[in-house]
Amino acid sequence: MDLLKERNIAAALAAAVLIAIGLAALTFTGVIGDRPRLAPGAGLEPAGADVERAPFSALSGWLLDDAAQTLPVFLRSCARMADLPADAPANPSERLGEGVAASLSGRVGDWRAACDAAAEIPVQQYTDENARTSAVRAFYEFHFRPIRLYERLVPTPGGAADGRAARRGETGRFTGYFEPYYQASPVRSAEFSAAVYARPDDLVMVDLGRFRPELAGQRVAGRVVDGALDPYPDHAAINGGAIAGRARVLAYMRPSDLLFLQIQGSGRLTVAGRALRIGYDGANGRPYTAIGRTLIDMGALTKESVSMQTIRGWLDRASPDAARKVRESNESFVFFRVLEALPDPDLGPVGAQGVQLTSGRSIAVDPRYTPFGAPVWIDIPGDEKVRKDPVRRLLIAQDSGGAIKGPVRGDIFVGSGPAAGEVAGGFNEIGAMFVLIPTALADRLASGSSS
Repeated sequence: MDLLKERNIAAALAAAVLIAIGLAALTFTGVIGDRPRLAPGAGLEPAGADVERAPFSALSGWLLDDAAQTLPVFLRSCARMADLPADAPANPSERLGEGVAASLSGRVGDWRAACDAAAEIPVQQYTDENARTSAVRAFYEFHFRPIRLYERLVPTPGGAADGRAARRGETGRFTGYFEPYYQASPVRSAEFSAAVYARPDDLVMVDLGRFRPELAGQRVAGRVVDGALDPYPDHAAINGGAIAGRARVLAYMRPSDLLFLQIQGSGRLTVAGRALRIGYDGANGRPYTAIGRTLIDMGALTKESVSMQTIRGWLDRASPDAARKVRESNESFVFFRVLEALPDPDLGPVGAQGVQLTSGRSIAVDPRYTPFGAPVWIDIPGDEKVRKDPVRRLLIAQDSGGAIKGPVRGDIFVGSGPAAGEVAGGFNEIGAMFVLIPTALADRLASGSSS
């Protein structure tokens, strides 16, 4: 990629997320604190979601966002739902918690009218782009109603707040992620020693919600041994050869490159001059531990100094054995598949919904609370003192992540390549979150009905 093109991409991505990247060391997405959440307060713990219906006038900046950019993104999500039965759950993973009696996702049929109406917009004639944007905004206002999401916080039994009333957490954390580029090798070498594994044939991933509704959104993984599901080998064991011969090797990478690839969940590899695009295809089911937290606990870095650059710098300076131990402090190990013949090579990788992601308009969410395909409004106020602009824009929920937890939590896809990495690495903000749901669903939510 030539320098001018890379600069143009950097400018476009920065505009896409509407925020200036400062010089302060900010938390790198997924590296510190398991994609950190706000501290709920002394004696309080998260217990699902609280929701509140809101008017569109409550969405600060709603009239300023170019909503037309989201229409093709929303239509890709609609296409994913098109082949599903109308009475199928729109979000089988939904588990809002005791604070919400009704559903934010409903049935697939609840979304059909909006999807059909959205498909008519591109074929209409408009006098100019402002008219098109106004039409798209009117479409959302007619077919959807905003629901503000809160985190329900309850007293921890025996804690400092025991006996007090539950309260709402009004804001949550928003970060950015990207599709990285890396060099790789078709054969193992001293430099390219880490295997990029395809999903092993014996890996069993279990959605516990299919067996017990109260476990919706929770998953385990393992392999069957003597008729029982055993835990799958952890990161260190896999590095030690525990699955050698049982999983196909797609390529070999530098060990720290592979770690960061696994954190992002997808990437583009250059292997012997050939481009290879790969995406997430399962994990070993072990808990995710942020290596930034490992380095802080070791005293190698401080909370104030942790960033993508400082973590990578430490790994590069450390001895091979010390760097390996830090990487393996994260027991999780991700498997990949080759992404062949994607519908649009200019779009991002395939997200958890099964559609390609769009820079600045796709967001990863916790599917227990926000259904895939739903429009999501984020409101990050910014900070004039440090020259951070507000981020108020509409996105479409199309992805998830093992560390994206909580009802007010989002990870914005900001694009592909090194420039996108600079944007993603510096984006770590606090704000409010609204999910737009079909009007009939919102009416049922207001009445407390779930059907």
